[in-house]
Amino acid sequence: MAAVEIRYAAPVIGEGSVEFDDGYDYPSQKTGPRFRRTRKVLKWVATALAALLVLFALFVLWSTRRPFPQISGTLEIPGLDDDVEIIRDEHGIPHIYASSVHDLFLAQGYVHAQDRFWQMDTWRHIGAGRVSEMFGADQLETDAFLRTMGWVDLAAEQLQDTSDAGRAALAGYVAGVNSYIAARSPAELGFEFTVLELVNRDYTPEPWTAIDSIVWGKVMAWDLRGNMMDEIDRAFLLDDFTPGEVAMFYPPYPDDHPIIVGNSGPRTPGPALDPPPVDVLASIDRTAAYVGLVVGLGMGAGFGVGSNSWVIGPEMSASGAPILANDPHLGIRMPSIWYQVGLHCVPRSDACPYDVAGFSFAGMPGVIIGHNDRIAWGLTNLGPDVTDLYIERINPDNPLQYEVNGRWVDMDVRTETISVTDSDPETITIRSTRHGPIISDDFEALEDFTDNAGIRLPDRYAIALRWTALEENSSLIDA
Repeated sequence: MAAVEIRYAAPVIGEGSVEFDDGYDYPSQKTGPRFRRTRKVLKWVATALAALLVLFALFVLWSTRRPFPQISGTLEIPGLDDDVEIIRDEHGIPHIYASSVHDLFLAQGYVHAQDRFWQMDTWRHIGAGRVSEMFGADQLETDAFLRTMGWVDLAAEQLQDTSDAGRAALAGYVAGVNSYIAARSPAELGFEFTVLELVNRDYTPEPWTAIDSIVWGKVMAWDLRGNMMDEIDRAFLLDDFTPGEVAMFYPPYPDDHPIIVGNSGPRTPGPALDPPPVDVLASIDRTAAYVGLVVGLGMGAGFGVGSNSWVIGPEMSASGAPILANDPHLGIRMPSIWYQVGLHCVPRSDACPYDVAGFSFAGMPGVIIGHNDRIAWGLTNLGPDVTDLYIERINPDNPLQYEVNGRWVDMDVRTETISVTDSDPETITIRSTRHGPIISDDFEALEDFTDNAGIRLPDRYAIALRWTALEENSSLIDA
């Protein structure tokens, strides 16, 4: 019987042919006309791809560097009363020297817009509930909730009550921001605007206003609002645990601990305070140890427990000057919430008293935490109880009425229209009670707030938010 021998043989490459040791000549594929055409096409494609990559790299480089601020030379800025000097140190931190308050804050607004206008623009849209104008219909629910807060109207009211000094600071600051953005296209204000044009070609930033600056303060207040989510979580826990068990997760403030309250009266020296009783100190020590165990979570008692503001005395520092350390409890973001700046009146006078350096908010004039030539200061948000949620009984026959002392009263009702890029506008109805705005319609955390939340609820109800930031108070500009 005949057989076919099959074996592996390594090819031997020769010129004009491919030789195998089976003795058969195969035609060359390397010098044929089809191979030469293929090789030319591949070379052309590779060259074109390389050129495109180079052009794309150059475009990205140009687009990202195009909005870079001018940090040397002389600029003609409309609205200045006199010459201003801006010195950026080796870390890029601007120090502004001006002869008037107006010029000082105008220059601050200018450098904020130079470095952070995308951040400023997006945050004012968040505060005003206008995110859909930038990013489309996906942000409608966010805007509906933010409109419910009514921060813009509240900011307008606070602007009317702002002091003359606060108004002057705002006026200069607004002029500086608008001087910068007026002479530039969106793409020249930040690379992010170039990216935004891919989905929203018609977007153009509006001029800055004093209300935009005050709204920024409301956004920060919401970020630091305290215990509202704790109250919601406690309500859900009551469905599975007794009030006593829930108190183990959220213990009340101990009765034997000291209570510190403010004094709004005249500041006069008080009598020397006796040291706390030993039993009070022992109770505090026991509580601190317990907190250390809870916070440590297996990492060792006391891990991570410490003060958020502390000072090193001059006798303990290498420079011979005191050192203030401060954690304001603000979330980490990119870019940072903080913008470091120096504001210096030259010369200092009663009309222009500032000589301060520290951290500001891009969007607001002044320095929030920092130091002058005499003192340094900081702030720490301690999560105070500034919010309360109220369950309102709603009239079954009229959703715009709620019960007060056994009778139905009308809610405050307003309608607002939300503009949406590349889509039709959306009209929403906002209801408010004597306690505050109804947030259960739009606040996701309350979607499952039913009888399962451990609270007896009316057949028809809504949840209103009372929050100190929605009540009459001074703006951060005057703080």
